[in-house]
Amino acid sequence: MLLKSVDDKSRRLTLLGELHRSQLVDRDQKKWLRDELIRLRKGIQGERESAHYLDNYFKDRETHVILHDLRLVVDGEVAQIDHLIFNRASKIYLLETKNYACNLVINERGEFTAEYEHERFGIPSPIEQSRRHERVLCKLLERLDIVGRTQKAPDFHHVVLFHPRATIERPPAHVFDTSNVIKADQFPSWHQKFVETLGIGTVLKSALNMRSLETIRQWGEKLARQHRPADLLALPDFMQPREPRHAKPASAISTPASNSDMRSSGNAQDKVTSSVDASLPIEEPVRRLVCANCGTKISFAEGKFCWNNAPRFGGLQYCRAHQVLL
Repeated sequence: MLLKSVDDKSRRLTLLGELHRSQLVDRDQKKWLRDELIRLRKGIQGERESAHYLDNYFKDRETHVILHDLRLVVDGEVAQIDHLIFNRASKIYLLETKNYACNLVINERGEFTAEYEHERFGIPSPIEQSRRHERVLCKLLERLDIVGRTQKAPDFHHVVLFHPRATIERPPAHVFDTSNVIKADQFPSWHQKFVETLGIGTVLKSALNMRSLETIRQWGEKLARQHRPADLLALPDFMQPREPRHAKPASAISTPASNSDMRSSGNAQDKVTSSVDASLPIEEPVRRLVCANCGTKISFAEGKFCWNNAPRFGGLQYCRAHQVLL
């Protein structure tokens, strides 16, 4: 039973793309924007593909509820859970999606390294990341009174899903167990094998904690209501663009000075001083349906909003993505 889908992050993509094309950001800011766009696009693609495999696998099963892209904030701690699956036996699967189509190397100490043809870099352990999410989630479950029949906290199982085209080099299982690090399309077979290997003691314990589908649906809805989406327009402080270079009003006009103000300097040429006639009107900024920041076309409603708020926008007009930055 699907209770929450992946959030729509198109507004974030639009903002980053507009800023990357803007002339108001410097080279370092453009590099950050480019890297952030690549990371975000890969993340979105990975979450959607993993959600597709999971939804297809559980769509006919009335024993599980699924929540995708769940962001929880508890006592200032944030848990961004890619996929959460609840079953009737009070077991919770926390799934982390990593969309690396690379050669993944896991060493004996549980360190993860992504290897590409011309690049090699370490990545934070997604297993430890998921365990941190568990600690945050446990606090929330206790406050929401989500417990098994024996008043026992749910059993957690952590799974890491990598891109289906990734290759995985593993250490010996007795040194560091990586059986829960799999390719996204392998989750159905992993889950079936996992269930088959449960011992009789685990099965009996699960039977004692068995809940109805309606109960776990209510639990899932409680958790879904705790979802706190990230601010899609938020940017780090160093990414604030420079002030737009507004056109200066044509208030300064050079006029010839009177003969009495002419000074002779002994040079062959006379010098003429400039003065400002304060009585002349200040020229209004040109009103066009083009964003003064990125140069893209805007709607009349966007332009009218800026013109009606001239003190804020300096009489110029901006697209919605850049209105929020001023």
